[in-house]
Amino acid sequence: MAETTVAEVMAELAELEDPKARAVNEKHGDDHGVNLGRLRALAKRLKTQQELAQGLWATGDTAARLLALLICRPKAFGRDELDAMVRDARTPKVHDWLVNYVVKKSPHAEDLRVTWTADPDPVVASAGWALTTERVAKKTEGLDLAGLLDVIEAEMKDAPDRLQWAMNHCLAQIGIDHAEYRTRAVGIGERLEVLKDYPTSPGCTSPFAPVWIAEIVRRQQEK
Repeated sequence: MAETTVAEVMAELAELEDPKARAVNEKHGDDHGVNLGRLRALAKRLKTQQELAQGLWATGDTAARLLALLICRPKAFGRDELDAMVRDARTPKVHDWLVNYVVKKSPHAEDLRVTWTADPDPVVASAGWALTTERVAKKTEGLDLAGLLDVIEAEMKDAPDRLQWAMNHCLAQIGIDHAEYRTRAVGIGERLEVLKDYPTSPGCTSPFAPVWIAEIVRRQQEK
């Protein structure tokens, strides 16, 4: 299928459209009706095709963009191209996949992390915080953890939803991975009470940072 065209893929995505899936997705802010399992199966069949991925992204269609992120070559995108893509990715699932599947694997990730974290657009800033959380977990050298906690303490409470969520994840990650900052991270979570009342399904861990930190640390200690 090396010569697959954007039009052919769009036609196939249209056939996969499911009104029930769309209704569920729209509750989460995602305007598409393609079951993600079927989308991944299509991506597996298409394999990696960077040019097709770029063509699908350019359609602006949410399902097409999700598929594009599954069949692209993350390291093939330029820095400015990724910056433009993040600024254009407004639906939560596209934004999430773009950051996690593509930007995190890019040689430009650190440069973009620094740029985005300070961006006035809260959705762009949330991408920067997601990249910061990745570094907290995997490559802490050069990060000012105390400084990050200062910013979280000052700004998380009043941050817009997606930025708040990303900052809260970073707070929890610091508390989980860095014992010397755990007490402070838990204290910030307790004082700010961000996501304290977030509905959590049975068997799932609450995103409220003090509970999240305690649960993951407990699991790690049991191993």
